[in-house]
Amino acid sequence: MRANSTYILLAFCLFYFQLSSAQEFGKKEINSINLKKDSISSSPKDSLIALKNNALIGKKDTITNDSIKPKEVIDGIITHNAEDYTIQDAKNKTITLYNKAHVTYTNIDLKAGIIILDYKNNMVYAKGIKDSAGYHQKPQFKQGGQESEQDSILFNFKTKKALVYGVKTNQGGIITYGEKTKRINDSTIYMRRLRFTTSQKEIPDYYIQTNKAKLVPGKKIIVGGSNLVLADVPTPVYLPFAYFPLTDKRTSGFIIPSWGESNNQGFFLQNGGYYFAVSDYFDLTTLVDLYTNGSWGANATSNYYVRYKFSGNFSVRYENIIRGIRGLSDYNKSSNFNIRWSHSQDSKASPNSRFSASVNLGSSKFYQQSINFYNSSQTLTNTFNSSINYYKKFVGTPFNLSLTASHEQNTNTETITMTLPSLQLNMDRIYPFAGKGGVKKNPIQKMGLNYSMQGKYQINTTDDEFFTSKMFETAKKGIQHNLSTSTNIKAFKYFTLTPNVTYRDVWYFDKIKKRYDPTAINRDGNLGAAVNDTISGFTRFNDYNFGVSLSTNIYGDFPFKKGRLKAIRHTIRPSISYGYRPNFAENYDLQVQQSSDPNDLLTYSPFEAGVYSPPGRGITNSIGISVNNVLEAKVAPKDPNSDEEDQKITLLNNLNFSTSYNIALDSLRWSPLNVNAGTRLFKDKLALNANATFDPYQINSKGQRINKFNSKLLRITNLGVTANYSISSKDFEKGNKEDSKNKNGNGAQETPDIFGERFDAPNSFSSNINRNRNNEENKTKETELYKAKIPWNLLLSYTFSYTSGLTSQVGNHVLQFSGDVEFSPKWKVGFSSGYDIKGNGFSTTRLNFSRDLDSWRFNFSWSPFGDYAYYNFFIGVKSSMLSDLKWEKNKPPDRVLF
Repeated sequence: MRANSTYILLAFCLFYFQLSSAQEFGKKEINSINLKKDSISSSPKDSLIALKNNALIGKKDTITNDSIKPKEVIDGIITHNAEDYTIQDAKNKTITLYNKAHVTYTNIDLKAGIIILDYKNNMVYAKGIKDSAGYHQKPQFKQGGQESEQDSILFNFKTKKALVYGVKTNQGGIITYGEKTKRINDSTIYMRRLRFTTSQKEIPDYYIQTNKAKLVPGKKIIVGGSNLVLADVPTPVYLPFAYFPLTDKRTSGFIIPSWGESNNQGFFLQNGGYYFAVSDYFDLTTLVDLYTNGSWGANATSNYYVRYKFSGNFSVRYENIIRGIRGLSDYNKSSNFNIRWSHSQDSKASPNSRFSASVNLGSSKFYQQSINFYNSSQTLTNTFNSSINYYKKFVGTPFNLSLTASHEQNTNTETITMTLPSLQLNMDRIYPFAGKGGVKKNPIQKMGLNYSMQGKYQINTTDDEFFTSKMFETAKKGIQHNLSTSTNIKAFKYFTLTPNVTYRDVWYFDKIKKRYDPTAINRDGNLGAAVNDTISGFTRFNDYNFGVSLSTNIYGDFPFKKGRLKAIRHTIRPSISYGYRPNFAENYDLQVQQSSDPNDLLTYSPFEAGVYSPPGRGITNSIGISVNNVLEAKVAPKDPNSDEEDQKITLLNNLNFSTSYNIALDSLRWSPLNVNAGTRLFKDKLALNANATFDPYQINSKGQRINKFNSKLLRITNLGVTANYSISSKDFEKGNKEDSKNKNGNGAQETPDIFGERFDAPNSFSSNINRNRNNEENKTKETELYKAKIPWNLLLSYTFSYTSGLTSQVGNHVLQFSGDVEFSPKWKVGFSSGYDIKGNGFSTTRLNFSRDLDSWRFNFSWSPFGDYAYYNFFIGVKSSMLSDLKWEKNKPPDRVLF
């Protein structure tokens, strides 16, 4: 309760002292009176005022100097009621409200089983009701956002002091239980036998107990010697004193590190630092790792969020890694870094423009060498990708603009490709010859026009030259314009004829010119080779091509009269196309001597080092052939008398064949035959895809194609098979058929991301924010005794690749699997692993055990074997207010630096 409680009690005293002369029993009474000076003096029929006229309104008022004038304390409407009765005792100057007593005044709300006002002694007493059912209707006090519940309360509205027994309050997420509380004023409270916790249970599963405490509501709690109690059992965890800030907003504070031991870096403290609550819109978390051998790491993370505009997070990490002992041969030192940035814009902020970012760049060996445990899950990552995009739609025009900065990094080859930036201007398809109202009936009216312009500044570099001036020396830049038009014509009633023309114009700001250098080393290791010189200046080239395609659809239905299978439909979509492109390269090609032999000349294009493809070399005069097949079945419902419609099932998603024949070539005119197929089986649980390439020509002893057909017509060169299978306990539950009908697959069609999940530190701000925003995860679950159903899911992935040439070999032959089992609503076990059939060994295996302990959370992650074996044990309080109350033990994997 606050000091404003005085106003309530004083109002009751004045009201009943002046207007009551009898007791009323057994009647529910609700009074709402606005007591003001004018209303008291303007009622001539008030008998009490008439009897005491001299005392109240006479010139010689005996209480004119009274410190509790009505006009000073009554400034609102008082409402009170009790379910059973209200007793007014004028002789003893008391008022008693019994059973569900309720008093409200301005922003103050007081509820209790019994409320007694003693205006003779300036006291108010509120307590619950004790009967055979126990002690209930405890006093509940609410003022603004502050609430408290207590067993009983005794308050002196003259001195503004109070004694409260068995008080329960919620201060910024911390629930406090005080056996005896003394309120000095509305801003200082002293407590005896205090317990505080974040558990929402009636009987908390844990609490911190102390004998003395000082509470400043909304600001802080200062406690003396305290210890942790679990399930009412005291533990040896003891603190001589403690300070807890109380606020509804985020506050700055220290982050307690975790500790452990590494085989290479010695003992360590990880993820300890300071959290800065900069403002309501963004924050900053700084973490440091320290190791006894001198290694260290630093990390800074910031989260930002502006409602209805944008949100995101940014993090940068740097590590200085020492391995071995200085002076010995095994001593080495390295450093790595990683930068991550994620930004998303609210769709309501700007409907015609968007800005987004997803950045992940750094040292190629960052995850493999990182000494921080929480980067262990990324050890199998072999690519870094980044993209920053801005999109603008020009309203009222067919144009839109896209600006992109991208980054691709291969951690195995340590090659980096960046575009800084790429500008794309697109024009939506327009129909310049359409009739009035956009009518498109004839081929001329159907002719559509597309235009796009792209400007690109591309950098190709390596990990060693990253963020140095050398990375800009070989940068490529240019602008490309594309213009295309096409239409369609109905031919022979069942065919569609589609002619098309494409024009390309490329602008460069430099080109290459090769010269012979007799001191240079050629590919054979001999002296004399052609070297490149870059010549600055504007230059351009253009090319074009045109073609026509003819396509149709062929349907074949095969009905069945018996059984549930009604029909099978086979859809064939054949297409034949013709394309022609002149030899544009001959207009720009140059020649240079490339060896010591003057007659050994190299033909090259001055644009071959450009960011776009050079002019097409040779004449293209080809015919393309493709056939697409789809196989579907129609199945009747099990109950022939039901109103359900026939179900359509896809037996074969696709079976595609494609090849081409180049008339302009003098040999090797047929291109390889590409075949790919895909289907879904077992109610879309199994997604099966296969692709193969067949070459009609033979190869010589060097592996080169020769103009001679194979004796067996086709020779397989590549073969790939992928299969994904997903199954869960829901598939065996009754009543889940309707969901399966409306569901287009179950995710098994895509290769699962079994590995590479990124974990946040348990004490990080981002992990707490994500848990707070996910209401489903935070919602308390109730366990069911002897639960018969145990939810589970299993995901299998199979990959096989094969190549054939002079030597045949199997590329990948891997079976991966992952899943989890939920033994109870609060107990879950997850796993992920794989078996390399070709290498005859298991891939990285991870096990995860998690337990929801209501107010606490428990997690154990373990990789039992392999190059990246590790474990991590964590148990701690969920609430961010007491997030430092935890125990964490981990062993990071041993990193291979070189």
